[in-house]
Amino acid sequence: MEVNILSKVQKLTNEIISWRRHIHSNPELSFAEYETSQFVYEKLLNIEGMKVEKGVGVETAVIGTLSRGDGPTIAIRADMDALPIVEATSHSFPSKNEGVMHACGHDAHTSIGLAVATILGELWKETELQGTVKFIFQPAEENTDVFGKTGSPYLIEAGALDDVDCIIALHMDPEHEVGTIRIHDGYSMANVDVFQGKIFGTGGHGAYPHLGTDPIWMLGPVLQAIHGIVARNISPLDAAVISVGELKAGSASNVIPTEVFLQGTLRSYTPTVRKELEQRLKNAFSIVEAFGGQFELNISHGEPALFNNFEVNKVLREVVSELYPNMEIMDIPFGLGGEDFSHMTYKVPGSMFFLGCAYPDGIKRDLHTPIFDIDEKCLPIGTAILTQTILEFLLGNAHLPQKYVNGENVVI
Repeated sequence: MEVNILSKVQKLTNEIISWRRHIHSNPELSFAEYETSQFVYEKLLNIEGMKVEKGVGVETAVIGTLSRGDGPTIAIRADMDALPIVEATSHSFPSKNEGVMHACGHDAHTSIGLAVATILGELWKETELQGTVKFIFQPAEENTDVFGKTGSPYLIEAGALDDVDCIIALHMDPEHEVGTIRIHDGYSMANVDVFQGKIFGTGGHGAYPHLGTDPIWMLGPVLQAIHGIVARNISPLDAAVISVGELKAGSASNVIPTEVFLQGTLRSYTPTVRKELEQRLKNAFSIVEAFGGQFELNISHGEPALFNNFEVNKVLREVVSELYPNMEIMDIPFGLGGEDFSHMTYKVPGSMFFLGCAYPDGIKRDLHTPIFDIDEKCLPIGTAILTQTILEFLLGNAHLPQKYVNGENVVI
């Protein structure tokens, strides 16, 4: 079956831009994407043959499904939530919700997801495509709820991926201009863990430090040990970061406090390095015992590392080369940020790619900053790549990836 995807995308480009600008102007925080989910729901309902569900796992989740006959089940995921940031862009469609901004490109992800659904809906009507496509519009990628969970685990627990053979997603990449794409096999974004620790001493009068034990003094060698973990205990060939982000101690100039509180983040790619960081961090805190102090240390595991399936990536690379022969494909990981799509790629084989969206003016508009913005020329490109990749699987032009055992990245 011959389908000119680029032509179909071109006809829809103005509408994709319009959707993105509407969503950008009306950002909503994690677990509160009520207007956004309703907008998505109504757009999906307009697509003939589309089954639409709301509230799967999370109240604001929306899932659209096209299905006919036998064939593979392919899913795409688009996140919808925004960030608590005051927008400082200069374009004509800024946030209408003061203090809330789409500063991570989820407005683009959602509009691209709607565009893919629209084009495949047309093809479903025009052809006899066999198989199933699930369009998963996910709330709450950015922040957790009171139970410490983002949106992705809730959708998985509700069965959103139970019948899925593979899943794909994209992310805006402001580090690179339009015409560039990052596709990387294996671990590509980080395990995200948070540590909270306390150092205890007896405290005392500031004029008589020799009569007690001082946790602030103990903090010095602990910090030195923490900052030496990655530099001296982790191989330079492995990705790892430990950063201390908060310190609290004392309330008066002449009182040595009884405790110091500190917290920070641990980032890594592999399970081995993740465990090594935890053990080394405990060792660093234990230094205080030699100075007569005590400590408490709690480590909370957040998102697992994003693991991109090499078989899915092979199809993505072939599609990009076919649709955009001059596009630069960069085989480098995406950094040590976190991404809750990682939960989904542990459930089923899948991959996320980073799509260049920077303007060619040299100004840095990084993710999670008040001036983040995208060159909207990337919108039809992302739409075409996702649509064509899904078609390759549905038409049997690409082999489905092998499934995992027990949610691990080990194939059957």
